[in-house]
Amino acid sequence: MKDPQAVSSIIEELKNLYPDAVCSLTFDPDKAYELLFSVRLAAQCTDARVNLVTPILYEKYPTLEALAVASEEEVGEIIHSTGFWRAKARDIVAASKMLVEEFGGRVPDTMEDLLRLPGVGRKTANLILGDVYGREGYVCDTHCIRITGLLGLTDGSKDPLKVEMQLRKCIPPEESSDFCHRMVHHGRAVCVARRPDCECCTLRPWCDHWNGPKKEAAEQ
Repeated sequence: MKDPQAVSSIIEELKNLYPDAVCSLTFDPDKAYELLFSVRLAAQCTDARVNLVTPILYEKYPTLEALAVASEEEVGEIIHSTGFWRAKARDIVAASKMLVEEFGGRVPDTMEDLLRLPGVGRKTANLILGDVYGREGYVCDTHCIRITGLLGLTDGSKDPLKVEMQLRKCIPPEESSDFCHRMVHHGRAVCVARRPDCECCTLRPWCDHWNGPKKEAAEQ
């Protein structure tokens, strides 16, 4: 694993590269449930597609209470293009009911309560804690899992929970949410899964992948 100085250098370089670390899903800050459901819709779907669909969904169902009594079939028709729409519609309606009936219409602010909601896993819960409540949030999506493994911040595990636990040991809590957003930006801009642009990556000085097999191959 990385020494603290290397970790600090990676964090600072990511800040230089992506100073505006924000989630690419659009939502009303006064309606935290919109982000909750956007993340659910983003499973196996692009954020860009989700951002096209959610305005239509919330125009028809402008409140959480409206979603709580919505027809799963009608919700499904609106979100159809995001894929796996039956399961997503079921989760959105069921979660809306639980939020209204058990949480007074407020998205909970603890990991334990968030995980009780239908369709919510640790990735979503961490995102809500970080982006909505300003708390530590270790969002381990595919970009974060892959790039932190290449950098050597983790041991290369593909298991989201294992990666999260390893990142909790090296990434300061106050940096966690922004760090994970920056991993997404870096994964889309430079460290692309199919063809990472290692030669142009300014994280190379601290990257185990570049300073190991990748560097040896480049020098041959």
